[in-house]
Amino acid sequence: MALGFQLVVLTQEGVVLERNVASVIVPGADGYLGLLAHHAHLAAVLGNGQLRIRELDDTTSVYQITGGFLEFADNRATVLADRISEWSE
Repeated sequence: MALGFQLVVLTQEGVVLERNVASVIVPGADGYLGLLAHHAHLAAVLGNGQLRIRELDDTTSVYQITGGFLEFADNRATVLADRISEWSE
């Protein structure tokens, strides 16, 4: 059984992503935050930067977000992003 948690990413347009993931790294206002399954309850303001998602199959997805808010509770991370787009180098 794969361990993970539910990730939901929303913008004002609606749900952008919703799936089970292994880990997430988000750009907090004061630096990057890493989240794993069963993390303690957390609420944080997000800054601009990369949202890195490690999938349950160990692949990684990277998105660019512009500000927002994060809540982690009950093994569910909810990201309310001002804007999100796929990362391109």
